[in-house]
Amino acid sequence: MVRYQLEARGITDPRVLDAMRKVPRHLFVPPERVHDAYSDHALPIGEGQTISQPYMVALMTQLLQPAPSHRVLEIGTGSGYQAAILAALADEVVTVEREEVLSQRAQEVLRSLGYRNITFVVGDGSEGYPPLAPYDGIIVTAGAPFVPTPLVDQLAPGGRLVIPVGHRYEQVLTVVYKDEQGRIHISEHGYCVFVPLIGKHGWRSEIDGEWEPEGIV
Repeated sequence: MVRYQLEARGITDPRVLDAMRKVPRHLFVPPERVHDAYSDHALPIGEGQTISQPYMVALMTQLLQPAPSHRVLEIGTGSGYQAAILAALADEVVTVEREEVLSQRAQEVLRSLGYRNITFVVGDGSEGYPPLAPYDGIIVTAGAPFVPTPLVDQLAPGGRLVIPVGHRYEQVLTVVYKDEQGRIHISEHGYCVFVPLIGKHGWRSEIDGEWEPEGIV
């Protein structure tokens, strides 16, 4: 997986590659999908959610640039796989999931693997998690119609937010960088497809094509 899906496609950060080698992806997929765990595509995990393609996990993590001293916020716990990768690279991970059943399942897997630097929250990820802000990095594993203002507000100076932004069925992988003076810089890194970010500052529902008009489009 690492050699042919990641290194061959431009993932160069040695810490990210090492984390992707070490985290047992097959433990984060449903039992009936274990044979497909290391394939080059996303997989369903229940509750209408997916575990992202390995390359996308690696790319988003590389764009986030997590450091050993960082506190990172993840929006969309899902299977817990992305949280495991982040926990291997950062000092502290806070992960928010809307579906309690997914959060509980991820907690069981991650704790069985010995992770102790992850805080789990059940709630509206589009609002971030203010009690532990600011964050050196924020990663959103769901597609948003715009960049939610609360997430930008919760970025520390020098922090990065990685988020898919666009239509419901196609987004652009977007990086929001807040410099030391608090100025915002935005860059785009190709097309992607994620499940919708549902919440006050995202899509209103899985099927509704409308959103709350607040954020950076």
